[in-house]
Amino acid sequence: MTKLSVNVNKVALLRNTRSIGIPSVTQAALRSIEAGAHGITVHPRPDQRHIRPSDVFELVELVAGHPGLEFNIEGNPFPEFLDIVRRVRPAQCTLVPDSPEQATSDHGWDLDREARRLAPIVQELNDLGIRVSLFMDAGTVQWQQVRELGAQRVELYTEPYAAAFARNDFESTLSQFAAAASAAQAAGLGVNAGHDLNLQNLGAFCRTVSGILEVSIGHALIADALEMGFYNAVRAYLQALAVPGLNR
Repeated sequence: MTKLSVNVNKVALLRNTRSIGIPSVTQAALRSIEAGAHGITVHPRPDQRHIRPSDVFELVELVAGHPGLEFNIEGNPFPEFLDIVRRVRPAQCTLVPDSPEQATSDHGWDLDREARRLAPIVQELNDLGIRVSLFMDAGTVQWQQVRELGAQRVELYTEPYAAAFARNDFESTLSQFAAAASAAQAAGLGVNAGHDLNLQNLGAFCRTVSGILEVSIGHALIADALEMGFYNAVRAYLQALAVPGLNR
């Protein structure tokens, strides 16, 4: 079963345009949980353009009150980021090679260049009992290197698929993702996915790319929530994933 982790960054982005505390990141996460989401994702950046450390600390308390729910913190492992992760000890930490000036993540790790930097970080996170996932491009062949670093999962960067889907020319791209997932799994890795997945392209992706454990979705889900409401938007994404027991 593919699980849904709701990324609440864009709720924080809207809140940060004013100083009155609304919309509430914690309330958005709670609505997601009530609707059946399996996890909450945040991506705190150095400039605090959206999620702030205080949000992370509030959310980890919320998640702790819901057994079985997972908290995923993603980001480039700069010192400030790692300080937050050490304090919070989320179920999963997804390491992403985004620079501070990037608007959003736009590529995966190149381990030929970055393995030496990542090795002690992955080891420390493992020692803290945190599952580690590395953000990777579908075109890479570095799956065994990921495993040798000690990470347990990868997150496939799915923007190329989403762009191809929007052009209605996605069959070959989808095949590449299916092959990437298979190769990662053969290396002993669990496979997550995320970036620009939405209600239109999610079903085809998860039906074709076998064994996706989790999708992390934020921007599109928040946009849909503006029309549907948070609860209904999360339910729609769960329906797209064909999650068993949705009508509970």
